[in-house]
Amino acid sequence: MMDLAIALCQRKRMTRANDPSAPGEAPAPDLIQPDRGQPAVALHVLDKAGFGAWLSARTGAQRATIGGQKFTGAAGSLAVFPEGDGWAAVLGVADPARLGGWCLAAAAETLPAGMYRLVAAECDAARAFAGWALGQYRFDRYRKSSGDEQGARVLLTGAVAPIGPALAEAAAVALVRDLVNTPAEDMGPAALEREAEILARRHAGPLGAHLRVTRGEALEQGYPAVHAVGRAAAREHAPRLIEIEWGDPRHPRVAIVGKGVCFDSGGLDIKPSSAMLLMKKDMGGAAHALALARLVMEAGLKVRLHLVIPAVENAISGSAFRPGDVLASRKGLSIEIGNTDAEGRLILADALARAAEDKPELTIDFATLTGAARVALGPDLPALFATRDATAAAFAAAGEAQDDPVWRMPLHKGYSDYLKSDVADLNNSPANGFAGAIAAALFLERFVPEGADWVHFDTFAWRPAAKPGRPRGGDALGLRAAWAVLRGRYA
Repeated sequence: MMDLAIALCQRKRMTRANDPSAPGEAPAPDLIQPDRGQPAVALHVLDKAGFGAWLSARTGAQRATIGGQKFTGAAGSLAVFPEGDGWAAVLGVADPARLGGWCLAAAAETLPAGMYRLVAAECDAARAFAGWALGQYRFDRYRKSSGDEQGARVLLTGAVAPIGPALAEAAAVALVRDLVNTPAEDMGPAALEREAEILARRHAGPLGAHLRVTRGEALEQGYPAVHAVGRAAAREHAPRLIEIEWGDPRHPRVAIVGKGVCFDSGGLDIKPSSAMLLMKKDMGGAAHALALARLVMEAGLKVRLHLVIPAVENAISGSAFRPGDVLASRKGLSIEIGNTDAEGRLILADALARAAEDKPELTIDFATLTGAARVALGPDLPALFATRDATAAAFAAAGEAQDDPVWRMPLHKGYSDYLKSDVADLNNSPANGFAGAIAAALFLERFVPEGADWVHFDTFAWRPAAKPGRPRGGDALGLRAAWAVLRGRYA
């Protein structure tokens, strides 16, 4: 697997051994650097309202060059023009005084390698720094040549304080993208465990990140639902429950849980091939959880962190669990299987029950859980479910502020009857087909203590169409909103 923190800053990805400090990888320059007067290309930033006055101050040759590119200052547009012995660029944005999270991404994607300096009066660009870095993200692991090896675009800024946090946030998003983009054969449960091991080893200092993994048949007693879902997989993809604990035990406990279905065939209720094609991304919840945990530990937040990832492959074999089976769960509730393709909520049930045993102050889970959430909200908006209104409002506000919007959905108790079973405490898949995302969230809520502060993200973890800084493929949706909330509460 790749060293994802370094890989973000490299145009050509490199493969490494399991040891994150393996030789042969030279760190590339940081993509955002303090401005110390280094030679750099001027990057002017303006909007349509200010375009006329700005253009009038240019030379005739400059005006002709800009006009030839039909540049008018529209948001997202870019033009280059001669300046002195070299050249400069101009970028159209919605608000040149306060740049949005993705407004620099198109420039970072398009401009050639080199150093760039923003030219804007009293410009607050801190929110856009991560977008500049992510505009240079590429997933090149399986390519002999990326076709884009010209080097990094480096942004110079006088605002030094936001550089580190922005690059850390961008690296966390890149981690999610890399993990989700990696095919299931190379990103099975064992590979997720290796990523957790790397993370724990990097943070095994005074606050002591400690990794604990329960694997294979050992799951049958403590985590029976995880075991049942994953038992049909090949031995090298055996199921496991991955945990990391980090931080001062005296600090508030925060649990982060991520669904790690590394491939979902649908089980015996098999998916059609068209639906199975993207199922390498069904561990997107685990990718988000790992990335958020990394941000927490890197920033040294004042929490006792508990990361919990149930990692399985929902495969088909003679040992696969069946429709109509009744499974046990860690909490003691029995679950009738209405559909083997509703497996994510089963493994999350055991993981949430495990997290609850240590009485966290806040529990956040991420899961690529339901198609119903995508039908309701599309690919860009993660469905947010929360047991407390104030917490939901905080996450929604953080999403807007970070250009990472989320949308709250109701935990409507009137639909609890959908989970009824004639033979067990719960059914994992209501037969009526209504309110799929809500029913799934209500199912998970049964494994969270009553009154607990719990947030559930039903996220897509995938971008079907490219946008500036956000190529088609795996993506972090809801991660930066969650990070903003944690940073605000526990810094």
